[in-house]
Amino acid sequence: MLLALENGVVRVGCTAEITNIVKTYDDGRMDILAVGRWPFRVLEIFAEDPLLEAQIDYLEDREPGTNLKAQNGLIELYETCHTLIFGDYPRNLEGAAVDRLSYLISNTLPMDLLWKQQILELRSETDRQERLVAYLREWAPHLQQKTQAFRKSAGARRGLN
Repeated sequence: MLLALENGVVRVGCTAEITNIVKTYDDGRMDILAVGRWPFRVLEIFAEDPLLEAQIDYLEDREPGTNLKAQNGLIELYETCHTLIFGDYPRNLEGAAVDRLSYLISNTLPMDLLWKQQILELRSETDRQERLVAYLREWAPHLQQKTQAFRKSAGARRGLN
C-alpha cells in the first residue's frame, strides 16, 4: 500500500494483509478491510495502471528499544484521544508488541494521512513514539474542544420541543 498524492505516490509504504472482504462488486472490485504489516521503500515502479507493480526493499528499524518516558506518555495520550474520539477506552493495547506500538496507535486513530506517512517513514520505534507524542499533545486539546462543543449542541437540541 502506498499513499497517493496529487503529484504521484509516496516511495515508502507497507504491505497489507486483507482481513475481511466486506463486499464484492460485479466488475471485480471489492470493499476490503486490511491491516498494514511491513514497511518498504519503492526502488523502481514498473507499471502505473491499473495497479502499481514495483521492486521494493523491506525496511528494518535501526535500533531496538524505546524511551520509557515517551512510551508511557504516548499510551496516556492515546487513551485520552481514543476515548474522546470513540467514547470508549481503547482495548487493543493489551498484549501489543512494544516495538510496534507506534504503528498500532497511528493505525487506530483517524489522524491526518501525511502524519501517518511521517510515522511510517521513521526507522526507529523511539523516534516514532516521540513524534506521536508531539502530535497527540497538540491534537488532544482540539479533540477536547470539539467534544465539548458537540455535547453542548446536543444538549441544546434536546431542550427544543
